[in-house]
Amino acid sequence: MELNKGHGQKGEDEDRLGMLPDDVLLSILGRVDIATAARTSSLSTRWKHLPWLLREITIDVNDFLPTPHPTLVEAEHMDAAMASLTKAIRSFLGAPQSEATIITRLLQLKLYLIGDYSDLVGPLLSDAIDTGILKNLDLAIVNEKEPVDCSDEDRLHQACAIDGFFSAHPSVIHCLTSLSLDNLCFAELDMHHLLFDCYKRLRCLFLSYCDMGWLSAWKIDAPGSHLAVLELFCCCFGKLEVLHLPKLERLCWDGWVSRDAPLTLGVVPSLTELKLICAATVPFKGFKLSNVLRGTTALENLILSFQGETLWLQPEGKQLCTVFSRLRKLSLLDIFIEFDLLWMIILLEAAPSVEVFDVEIWEHPCIVDSEGRRLTYGQRINPSWKVAEFATRKEWQLRELQVLGFAPMEQQMTFIRAAIGALPRSERLPKERGFPKGKDEQDVVAKQLTAEIVNPHLKMIFAD
Repeated sequence: MELNKGHGQKGEDEDRLGMLPDDVLLSILGRVDIATAARTSSLSTRWKHLPWLLREITIDVNDFLPTPHPTLVEAEHMDAAMASLTKAIRSFLGAPQSEATIITRLLQLKLYLIGDYSDLVGPLLSDAIDTGILKNLDLAIVNEKEPVDCSDEDRLHQACAIDGFFSAHPSVIHCLTSLSLDNLCFAELDMHHLLFDCYKRLRCLFLSYCDMGWLSAWKIDAPGSHLAVLELFCCCFGKLEVLHLPKLERLCWDGWVSRDAPLTLGVVPSLTELKLICAATVPFKGFKLSNVLRGTTALENLILSFQGETLWLQPEGKQLCTVFSRLRKLSLLDIFIEFDLLWMIILLEAAPSVEVFDVEIWEHPCIVDSEGRRLTYGQRINPSWKVAEFATRKEWQLRELQVLGFAPMEQQMTFIRAAIGALPRSERLPKERGFPKGKDEQDVVAKQLTAEIVNPHLKMIFAD
């Protein structure tokens, strides 16, 4: 957002903006960072009160760091950023700027928990909550160290510091609707009590590089929880057992370290989206997806990413029919480019209600099969599922098949022929990432794919 370009236009621009109603100006302010929003209050008396009328405020410590942001943030820059962030919180929440009570319905706050800033920020938040100025808080606490630089002692210390912050300011706990934490070890704390017994209003939880001690299992049994979104990134739990989370709608786990199935689902009646991302390492045995999904009844969107390595799904077929009964979108991502793809037909057979099917082929510049890669991930093993298990096909509802990373290789052409040959209702078949180029090449590939297939509804699209 640029304000007042040139001295000659200043008065004219102010008058033009000043004619807009408050709700339009507030919509503009809601799209800029907090520092810019605060500066607008000095433009004129028309703007003076507006930043304090925002119902949603975002105060991000990154906005107070040097620009461009350095790869490694120096301690003095963190301290200066937190000083500015504290000032911003005090400015917006410390005292209403008009006689009427100004209520901030949501504060999105990202900060470092360094120095004595927790003793400064905590009371400001508590007072705003206790006086009714602040209703909801989305909080992200950033570790000042990168994951590779964090020792076990550092991660234990950070977990205790966060526990101390919430214990000292219980009002903050009762206002939390979203919480993001990273680089923590809860081995010396009751993680379940902290995250589910205390945070009654928490709806979104994001954890990265967290654990309860190396490969310890994390059991969640919280029938009274309102948690709707749970996202884990590189968290070293030996297993996640979701025994009871009745409001959970979305679960994402990106990267796990486990020899067996990393996840079990119990009572999760609201779960509609599940996303699992992992590159199978040498000791990982894989698992049957039907066993993991056994507790689901409403799953509509399933996303599986294999990061270009061996599939961590064990072959199965009809066992998936029950857990796939309401599936509407299926995404199989980062499939090694040389793998056979016909095994995917089994998943489609088990989920005839799927309307959108996304396939992504993994062809990466770092795909070189080095000795270091083989030591970690082993030899890539081509899928060996029994495609002929289903004797008959149910009528599929599939209307969109997207293949990202398409190349006219035999295994891809065979798979696509098999898919579109059984899709009387298919409307389009997008294939992205630059090949084939030009209408002539596209026409050739289209003819190869649709040879001997009678499908008047099929429309093939090649998108860059």
